[in-house]
Amino acid sequence: MTADQGFHFIDGDWVGDAPNGYRAIINPSDGIEIGSAPNGSAGLAEQAVMAAREAFEHSTWASDPRLRAAVLLEFADVLESRADEIALLMARENGKVQAQARHEVAAGYSEARYYAGVARNVFGRTFESGEGKMSLMTREPSGVVSVIVPWNAPVTLLIRSVAPALAAGCTVVIKPAPHTPLTNAAVMDCFNAVSSMPKGVVNSVNEFGTEVGVLLSSHPEIDVISFTGSSRTGKQVMANAAATVKHVSLELGGKAPALVFEDADLDKAVAEIKRGVLALNGQMCTCISRVLVQSSIYDAVRDRLVEAFKQTRIGTATTPQVELGPVIDRDNQARLLKLLDLAEREATILLRGGAGENGLSGGSFVLPTIFEIDDVNHPLVQRELFGPMFSLERFEDEDEAISKANATRYGLASSVYTEALNRSMRVSRKLKFGTVWLNCHNRLLAEVETGGYRESGIGRLHGIEAMNDFLETKHVYYEV
Repeated sequence: MTADQGFHFIDGDWVGDAPNGYRAIINPSDGIEIGSAPNGSAGLAEQAVMAAREAFEHSTWASDPRLRAAVLLEFADVLESRADEIALLMARENGKVQAQARHEVAAGYSEARYYAGVARNVFGRTFESGEGKMSLMTREPSGVVSVIVPWNAPVTLLIRSVAPALAAGCTVVIKPAPHTPLTNAAVMDCFNAVSSMPKGVVNSVNEFGTEVGVLLSSHPEIDVISFTGSSRTGKQVMANAAATVKHVSLELGGKAPALVFEDADLDKAVAEIKRGVLALNGQMCTCISRVLVQSSIYDAVRDRLVEAFKQTRIGTATTPQVELGPVIDRDNQARLLKLLDLAEREATILLRGGAGENGLSGGSFVLPTIFEIDDVNHPLVQRELFGPMFSLERFEDEDEAISKANATRYGLASSVYTEALNRSMRVSRKLKFGTVWLNCHNRLLAEVETGGYRESGIGRLHGIEAMNDFLETKHVYYEV
């Protein structure tokens, strides 16, 4: 396999079959083709599922935690040795700026090492209900897992599902995002380099349509689905899974608010908000998309934010020190420009983005946009914008801040800026979000669970609780 061939990976072999043709992979920074990848099919997905089932049922994988730990550790070492190469490929494929791409790959091998340790610590428990009456509760791998990955973090969002699944003793079939098959294939090549991993434990099938995704969310030999993506698609995955009553783990959309109180350290708050808005060019489900500011400091924060975003360093994703690269493709650029038109008509524009000029016209760039709005029911507040734009909203007191922050169906992540410890604790308990960061944003750790409330998802990834999605509890009763 070469860097420009995003082949499928099935039962330990590279498969270049393209029953539905090939897809050109375009660098969003300049619009130039960097490679192509074969489009998969339900037939190839069927092969991958059955390979995973065979490995689960007939290899030692499910019953050998030391093997699983060794495989994850070796994979982590290989991934780390190829970190620069994969980070550069990711930057060219999805537009993530280099510093963030390197951080993502580092988070990936950190995650693999964490779950290598967890693999050797899956314990059950016992209970004596009476003399000669013993209950044993064992924790067993669920079976075959389908992992459906988005394009915005194709390394970490892959590994954070695959690593706990493998640690639990499951086997996996991966469907990478259509925009990032090359990065996915590079990660599969790292797994392929692990000689001790049985064939069929990790499989991957590309897809640029829908038939592979439908099969992987409905096939009777799939036991668990781990999906990261939009809330709309997540609901369809749940519907597909219902017929065979699969366990479903979903991390879906977000509408992360940042709440800035009058006693906040404004220098730190503005810096964190800027980083939180611009993560992957505004295309992360945990990105800040709403900034709620207490009235007494509203004008000062508004002026600071406008000035900070005016100074954003914009350029191709592979250029050093760039803070904002392109959005994923021309279609999403056009979608965001339509949202900018809506904001110009129905909100107050403080900083107008647009498509960018001065050498950026070859790529799918969208510059930062800030707009003021008062109506929490407006689509600009309710919808996930998924780009480098955010609303600025005013609140008077703590109760109003909490009410406004909670006024969407999303509940993935949020942040609070205040120097008052008691306030930070009160507010964090009342915010309906799976993660609340205090005086910072987007701190994601392998050891600590993340996940959403309401339409932002079901289940948790990262941390020890991620194992729950891939393990079953069995009760074995013994009586003398």
